[in-house]
Amino acid sequence: MPDRTPLLATQESVAFSAISRYIAQTLITIQEQHPEWIAEKYRKTPWAQPDFQSVLIGKLTKSFTVASDTDSLLLTAKKYLQILLIPEFVNSPQFSKLSAKIQQLAHSQTAPAKSQNSVSSEPPTPTANQPAPLPLGIAILLLDVENLQLNIETEKFLEGICHYPIQIKVAFANWRSMGKKDAEFHQRGYQLIHVPPGKDSADLKMATVGASIFVHYPTAKEIFVCSSDRALTHLSNTLQAHGLTVFQVRKQIDKIIVLNSKTGQIETHSLVTIPEITPLEQLVIQLKELIKKEQKRTSTQWIKVSTVSALFRENYGLVLNQVVAHHLLGTKTRDIFLKYPTDFVLHKPSEVSQTYVTLFEVRLSPPPPILSQEVLNNHQTAPATLTDINSLEDLERALVKIVGDLTGNSPENSVFLSNVGSEFHRQYGKQITQIIKDFNLGRKFTKFLQSCASLQLKKAEKGWQVSLN
Repeated sequence: MPDRTPLLATQESVAFSAISRYIAQTLITIQEQHPEWIAEKYRKTPWAQPDFQSVLIGKLTKSFTVASDTDSLLLTAKKYLQILLIPEFVNSPQFSKLSAKIQQLAHSQTAPAKSQNSVSSEPPTPTANQPAPLPLGIAILLLDVENLQLNIETEKFLEGICHYPIQIKVAFANWRSMGKKDAEFHQRGYQLIHVPPGKDSADLKMATVGASIFVHYPTAKEIFVCSSDRALTHLSNTLQAHGLTVFQVRKQIDKIIVLNSKTGQIETHSLVTIPEITPLEQLVIQLKELIKKEQKRTSTQWIKVSTVSALFRENYGLVLNQVVAHHLLGTKTRDIFLKYPTDFVLHKPSEVSQTYVTLFEVRLSPPPPILSQEVLNNHQTAPATLTDINSLEDLERALVKIVGDLTGNSPENSVFLSNVGSEFHRQYGKQITQIIKDFNLGRKFTKFLQSCASLQLKKAEKGWQVSLN
């Protein structure tokens, strides 16, 4: 049966505020943990910023003011959520749970006024389609600051889990050793309890205070025990035995784990900020900038696609193939370059080689060398071996070939000395420095290269570079 209970003026501000704040916090939590559940139009909106929260809460509250009863208030809230969230989520069990929590908030805020202003002295009897109003109550948060520290975002996450407002927050620590943390937590509304230095002092004090918390706060219905120390399990059991719903809160690597001791349900909150996915137009600009910088750094026009991917992750903290797949569903990294042929040019010398990319220009330098099929077949059937190097001349010829392959046989291009050494080791299975020692040269790799007439060695800002002479 629909709830047609009229909303009184005194109820409006309380109910509207509670539901609006809960929807705003829920949107923040979803954006942190499952951004794909938010409608694409609002997915990149920074909901966690205070300005956006204030605007959203204000719009929700204004929409709720036209609600003539609790039922229409809930309908308005649902319509707003259907706008902000994708249809798949709206039809999911998670959304049903969200709607139920909003309904509980509405009833918990309106129930007291109903009983006070009702003509009948008996409370209304719940029907099958109408959940019973929640009784008045509060939630309490106990925090071992030495063992676990909660920021404001995590507190908001906890507020979204419990059914009652967190009105009492108590923090335990040896505050003399916590710097200015005491002022910070005091400003956030915590009651501060000081404990002497010593192992588990904060845990023991929290267990002592917590064991009788229900005596001092008889309206307490839920309590958060926040500490990664499992020694407080006994406190949780004691509180649960007195009828309180206990939430055990602990940190696990980069997550906050919350266990409902009554139901066994577990909620998680990520402490890692999810980077915002780069818009497609911005992505193209970023890739062009990375390629230009790498071209300048290496004096090479053609850059491996794998190198561009590594640079993208290093500079922007995102995996390039995941960003590409986000914009171009079911595609690979190279497809972003193919999609913009007026900006990029791809080149793959052979089926077994890596793919190279450069920026589209009117004049392009020669791409990495393409071996003829005959040479490629010979290279595959007769790989280079150390038996081919019997003299210093053989060693120089081997290095000239490697440098030529890496620079496209262009004297204008150069390659880092470390890359030459790595390629030599890959082809011959032995370090170049060891080969030089075997010839009893008594010289370093750089000195040997300086003696090679066919090669040129120069010192660059990032290290030694080699080119054909």
